[in-house]
Amino acid sequence: MQTILVAGGAGYIGSHMVRLLLEAGYRPVVADSLCTGHRGAVRDAELRVGDLRDGEFLRELFGEFRFDGVIDFAAHSLVEESTREPLKYYGNNLEGCRTLLEVMRERDVERIVFSSSAAVYGEPVRQPISEDAATDPTNPYGATKLAIEGMLKWCARAYGIRSAALRYFNAAGADPAGGLGEDHDPETHLIPLTMQTALGQRPRMSIFGDDYPTRDGTCVRDYVHVTDLAQAHLLALERLERESGSCVFNLGSGDGYSVREIIETARRVTGRDIPADVSGRRAGDPAVLVADIEKARRELGWTPRRGLEDILADAWAWHSSHPRGYQD
Repeated sequence: MQTILVAGGAGYIGSHMVRLLLEAGYRPVVADSLCTGHRGAVRDAELRVGDLRDGEFLRELFGEFRFDGVIDFAAHSLVEESTREPLKYYGNNLEGCRTLLEVMRERDVERIVFSSSAAVYGEPVRQPISEDAATDPTNPYGATKLAIEGMLKWCARAYGIRSAALRYFNAAGADPAGGLGEDHDPETHLIPLTMQTALGQRPRMSIFGDDYPTRDGTCVRDYVHVTDLAQAHLLALERLERESGSCVFNLGSGDGYSVREIIETARRVTGRDIPADVSGRRAGDPAVLVADIEKARRELGWTPRRGLEDILADAWAWHSSHPRGYQD
C-alpha cells in the first residue's frame, strides 16, 4: 500500500482527494494548518496539524511516514485578497512549496502533483484555453501558482523530482456520497453563493455586469465537479509513477456557462426563488474563460463525468444538509 502525503487535505478539494485515495487502496496522510481547512473534513485518514513553511514539522512528518508521493493543495487562494496582501501570498504559497520540495529532496520522494490554477493565464486572447497559451497572471495568487510551476520545472532538472501541475478552472459541487462539501469563510465562489441565497442565508445574488460580449451579457466560466478533479489527480499521480518527465494539464469541463445560466439552473435544481440584481462590472473579470481539456483526455485518459446539473444538485444536497458547513 502506497502512502501519499496530501498537503492541504482538510480543505475543499483536498478532502475529496483523501476520500478517493482511500477508496483506491492508498494510505493518505493529511498535513494541514487548519487556517482555512476543517478538521471535520478529514475522515478515516491520519491528520498532522502544521505549516508547510515549518521545516522541522515537515522533517518530523517525513520521518514518521515513508511517503511514495505528494499531492499539494496547500495555499492561500482568495484572488481579491491577494491583490491587497501580495506578500502574504508570496510568503505562504511559495515558501510552503519550497520547503516541501526541499524535504522531498532530502528524503528521496520523487513525485508531486501540484494544485495550480487557470489564474496563471490571466486574460487569454483565444478560447478555449490550451496549455500552450501565454501565461500572464493578473493577480498575485495566479503569479504565485506560476512561480511554483517554474520552481517545479527546475527541481525536476536538478533533483529528478517529477511533477504534474494541474491548472483548475472552477471547482464546484460536493461528494455525491455526502459528508464533504464546500465551506469557505469568506465565501467568494458563485455556486455556493447561489446555494446560500436559495437557503435564505443571503438576500440576493449580485451579477457583476450584463454587458459582456456573451450570449446573455454575463461572464462565462468553465465548471468542473470536485470529484472529477480528484480523479484527475489520481491519474496524474499514477502517470508520474510509470513515466519519466513532468507535465502540465488543464482541468475543466470544456464547456462554458454564464452567470445567468448558473442561477437559472440552480432555481430549477433547488426549486427555490433566487433573487438576483445586476451591478457594475468587477475590474479584471474576463468575458469568457473555458478550458481546452484535450491534453488531459489524451495523456491522462481523464474525462469529466458529472455535468452542470450534477454539480448543482450535489452542491444543493451539501448546503441544504449542512447550512453551517462543517459546524453541522
